[in-house]
Amino acid sequence: MHAPRMPAEATPLPQIAVTVSSKAGPDLRARARAQAAKWGVPFFDRPKKRGLARAENPFAAYLMLRGDGWVLRDASESLRFTPGMAQLRIKRWDDGDRDDVLVTLAQLKPGDEVLDCTFGLGADSLVCAHVVGKTGCVLGLEKSFPLAALAQVSVDSVKSPQAASIKVEWTDAASKLRTLPNQSFDVVLFDPMFAKPQTAAPHFSMFRRYASHDALTTEMVELARRVARRFVLIKGSRYSDDFKKLGVQETRTGRVANVMWARVNPAL
Repeated sequence: MHAPRMPAEATPLPQIAVTVSSKAGPDLRARARAQAAKWGVPFFDRPKKRGLARAENPFAAYLMLRGDGWVLRDASESLRFTPGMAQLRIKRWDDGDRDDVLVTLAQLKPGDEVLDCTFGLGADSLVCAHVVGKTGCVLGLEKSFPLAALAQVSVDSVKSPQAASIKVEWTDAASKLRTLPNQSFDVVLFDPMFAKPQTAAPHFSMFRRYASHDALTTEMVELARRVARRFVLIKGSRYSDDFKKLGVQETRTGRVANVMWARVNPAL
């Protein structure tokens, strides 16, 4: 069994394989095999019409190709890459409501280049891509291989047609930031995993199982300040000392919420 070459300091892989739905035909199986080879993970040739729980295999989780797209599946539940709350935020934007906190704080405009250092399920990246449009770009960094892989094969199917392209890389954000030129992105985003869940979204517990729980560090903030041309935006929990540890202050948004934001100026 072989595994993808792991980027420096990225989250180690669980025992994961690519497979297909129980009713998959030869075309779907061929697509899944090709994607497994691209990722460098095993392809589990699932017997037709047999549940994964009954099939003898050594894998803890699967990236599964179904007729309606890709899902991340384990023994407990499945996770799909969907626009979720981003879709509602985009609709409000298109309807003329310009009160999106992230967009306002970042002062986003068409043509901007955005680096999302904690891509996750991509809600902020999807909104940013819509606002910066086809002349802009969004690069998402994700430390968890299952989440990065799921995003890579799903993101184009959920973003709006007029949005910027979104590229997702499986990598450690600090390592990537060290390689980037000074002032190479207009805005750099951080939304680290909160110690206590802030949402009751469906399947969020599965997302938390596979996501990186690494804390944001002052070194990463300084690296981001070097890379940013306009701002570094950091999301934090109101009921924590996250910002105090980072030496940053909350940027007031006029809203009372469990989530707070810090807008940090770039390094000169």
